[in-house]
Amino acid sequence: MINVLKPSMTQREIDAVAEVLRSGWIGLGPRTEEFESRFARFIGVSGAVGLNSATAALDLAVRLLNIGPGDEVIVPVITFVSTAHAVCYSGGTPVFVDVDPRTLNMDLEWVRRKIGPRTKAIIPVHYGGRPVDVDALREVVGEVPIIEDCSHAAGAEWRGRKCGSLGDIGCFSFHAVKNIATGDGGMLTCSKPEWAERARRLRWLGISKGTWDRSEGGTTYAWEYRVDEIGLKCHMNDIMAAIGLVQLDRLAEMNHRRRQIVERYQRELSKIPSIETPPDDTAESQSAWHLYSIRCDYRNELSTWLKQHGVSTGVHYYPIHLYRCFGKQEPLPVAESVYKRLLTLPLYPDLTDEEVDEVIRLIKAFHPGGQA
Repeated sequence: MINVLKPSMTQREIDAVAEVLRSGWIGLGPRTEEFESRFARFIGVSGAVGLNSATAALDLAVRLLNIGPGDEVIVPVITFVSTAHAVCYSGGTPVFVDVDPRTLNMDLEWVRRKIGPRTKAIIPVHYGGRPVDVDALREVVGEVPIIEDCSHAAGAEWRGRKCGSLGDIGCFSFHAVKNIATGDGGMLTCSKPEWAERARRLRWLGISKGTWDRSEGGTTYAWEYRVDEIGLKCHMNDIMAAIGLVQLDRLAEMNHRRRQIVERYQRELSKIPSIETPPDDTAESQSAWHLYSIRCDYRNELSTWLKQHGVSTGVHYYPIHLYRCFGKQEPLPVAESVYKRLLTLPLYPDLTDEEVDEVIRLIKAFHPGGQA
């Protein structure tokens, strides 16, 4: 079976994990600190805080902005449901907006329509790794804080700047199949030292010092600390960070391979009239290509046909405003229409040219009803 998504792991990641296991310190510690420091430099921000998921990063971002009951946060609907859940955790209200029909990033005209006095933040999602035009978004929202959902966008760039440095706070995912994969994991990026400091407390139950800090680098253990606010337990650990350090070293190479695969898809699939391929990169916008999502007629039939022939596909995503947990919402026509034709094809660094060509061959051989 050709997977739709798959992590790329080498002996280097295995050796890095083994080294941490032998060290005697596998929790939040020196590897996490090193990963945070290197990731901050890579993104171009002063602060990075290692966490156990992008959901936790989004949750902490909302808390850092002191969003609570009565406050609104604007969210696109072609995204994973955690983007909106993070607003709800603190009692805020997600305000859903439609997406641009080509990029599937949030539609700025909808943002303009929905922004109001209760709007306390905007969460643009870099869908599939394609950067949102945050400069244009800033013109629309003014001083309203921008929380970037960079779950798909490790290494993506907008006008020479890395996603995660474009807004006020960036939230990254290192889930098992992301561009940087640590099994699970996430990172919050920002350039306000006070935000990074508070996020470090909040990730560890509001405690003023982590266990590594309290052990003074592993020598003695100090048991006195402060707890000034209620926090969570959502920190990264050194096993995740050890993998992340290697993955960060390999990110440029892995993203380059993703682009090679995308170019192969684009060249061949753009010839099929019933298929709409995603936009190409431009001089100002370089996608991380976490996802390669086409739009096609007979989506379900094509997905079934590919599965029958050993190719896994996915759909990213069901429009989240339609989930029951958010109650009745107004229709968002582009998202609801696009969803019915959306199909994610296999894309990951270890996918071979032969496998890509097989996916293309099968798509070209497909006819409605699944008969070649």
